[in-house]
Amino acid sequence: MAADEVGEFERIRRFFAPLAGPGGLGLSDDAALVECAPGHRLVVTADAIVAGVHYLPDDPPDLVARKLLRVNLSDLAAMGARPLHYLLTTALPPELGPDWFARFASGLAEDQRRYGIDLLGGDSVGTGGPAVLSLTAIGEVIAGEEIRRGGAKPADLVWVSGTVGDAFLGLALLRGAYPDLAAWDRAHLIRRFQLPDPRTELGPRLCGLASAMIDISDGLLADLRHICETSEVAAVVEMGLLPLSPSARSVVGSKADMLPRLAGAGDDYELLFAAPVGATEAIISLSSSVDIPVTRIGSIHAGTGVRLVDADGRPVPVEATGYRHF
Repeated sequence: MAADEVGEFERIRRFFAPLAGPGGLGLSDDAALVECAPGHRLVVTADAIVAGVHYLPDDPPDLVARKLLRVNLSDLAAMGARPLHYLLTTALPPELGPDWFARFASGLAEDQRRYGIDLLGGDSVGTGGPAVLSLTAIGEVIAGEEIRRGGAKPADLVWVSGTVGDAFLGLALLRGAYPDLAAWDRAHLIRRFQLPDPRTELGPRLCGLASAMIDISDGLLADLRHICETSEVAAVVEMGLLPLSPSARSVVGSKADMLPRLAGAGDDYELLFAAPVGATEAIISLSSSVDIPVTRIGSIHAGTGVRLVDADGRPVPVEATGYRHF
């Protein structure tokens, strides 16, 4: 059955209205109603993913939906916000039919339950090109406690959650690289590309500890550069401290050129933040309490730019420091 055999309003009624929360008004109106708790601010972010760019066209629709939601939740976490609602806009080619929509909606429903978030509304259009999926997420944070990019200071330490480089390697595997890698490692790395894990528990609890924060979407070095440019500081990242998963280490092995590539790779959606030295004990304790590894990888200095250095402090050349959209 072609997508055009299910009209826009029938598609909304069948697949998306069941996902709406009270503020979405059953998706029967042109806009939603959003309340904000006293003493809080709303945090709003939007991200789009494109078939063939951010996900592969034959990826399971439920995982595509969950990735779309999670990359936006990661942006909320990076400001210390708790997720509340989202808006969804889809531009879809005609070959995607009701089965695709049903699986896509089931993925959204699963992660709505997981993260305590609901749908407010959005828009749906057709396109002759690849599918384009855009989501706007809304969260809340106590006024004045939001974590921005511009607060890093010289002598701060640089930290990152989880591990880096997994998504980059997962995409490479989907494109045919590393055919001899063990099945478990393949599954782990591909999963990390298809289904990121936004740090929604960790982010809000870093309020009052982190001086600046961002999530890793374009690449660790590129996103750290965003912090540095906004904060008007420089940063040094110690290559030997980069946290890698056992699966990533299975790929890297003794390949000396791989670590700089992973430092420049994107799609990890881990939290990258600067914090004063005095916050170290609290950060380590928080990491343990939420069961999310957090690793110190470098430091903030006066100056400009981001340098990757080896164990002897020598600069390491990096061919690509992050994903470029244009």
